[in-house]
Amino acid sequence: MPPFTSVAAYAPPGVGMLSVGVVTEVFGPREGLPRFDFALCAERPGPVPTDLGVPLAVAYGPERMAVADLVVVLPWADFRTPLPEAALEALSAAHARGALVAAHCVGTYALAAAGLLDGRRATTHWRFAELLAARHPEVTVDAHALYVDEGRVVTGAGAAAGFDLFLHLVRREHGAATANAIARDLVLPSHREGGQAQYLAAPVPEDAQDTRLAEVLAWAREHLHEPLPVAELARRAVMSKRSFARRFTAATGTTPHAWLVGLRLSRAEELLETTDLSVEEIARAVGFASAAVLREQFVRRRGVPPRSYRRSFTRTP
Repeated sequence: MPPFTSVAAYAPPGVGMLSVGVVTEVFGPREGLPRFDFALCAERPGPVPTDLGVPLAVAYGPERMAVADLVVVLPWADFRTPLPEAALEALSAAHARGALVAAHCVGTYALAAAGLLDGRRATTHWRFAELLAARHPEVTVDAHALYVDEGRVVTGAGAAAGFDLFLHLVRREHGAATANAIARDLVLPSHREGGQAQYLAAPVPEDAQDTRLAEVLAWAREHLHEPLPVAELARRAVMSKRSFARRFTAATGTTPHAWLVGLRLSRAEELLETTDLSVEEIARAVGFASAAVLREQFVRRRGVPPRSYRRSFTRTP
């Protein structure tokens, strides 16, 4: 199917204003990038109460879900009470006609109630994952993932992880160059893998060691073409390998090796989309030992070889 161009974000009564801001920022218009036909919709047009007590003016009803390529359910304060049956039916109908359906945070509860997560993996805000699993035992709940991609159904964790969810969808459908451009505009990390931990014990630098770690990560991004063994990164951070690995996981939610592979694949995607470099040249530019290693990692983590990816995202005049 072609990449989505129209997006309908469903805002239930008590919708979280943070989520409204996140989805609006990602899919809002930007010069020089694909333009999304974005709309907020609700049970009926008009003012919708929010979690902040300030009403949100919504121009569209659920009819927008009937025509959108991507339908997103936003979280709402009273998520323990199911949405009206008409809203659940609209979600099921959107999925049945082939639309991509996603949920941010406790919006996952709506997809579960609509039966769209039966037999699938899903995530939600870690604080409410146990309740989701208890209510819907037919769903395999991953309380730790930032987002879970099940093809035409995608779920994301809470709060700011909405950025990761929506940027992942843009990256998957429109390519790394577009997702990276949006991330740069929003001053966000270009990409975080879905399996990365939701909750970090030390998400921001707290002392000199963490400051050095941040500096080393920035240096590594600029030197992806080099081997970058963990011993070298630890040396630059003035730590032992063991201390560095422990600090790294606490700060990023993943291992140094997984972080580097993800970063290299993200950069490779962008080069495949925006340059005529050969796969061999791109492998060297992003630090893989050979084109064969790049192909192996690409297939393992992206599901297709680099050349197929390039054909999928080649922009023709």
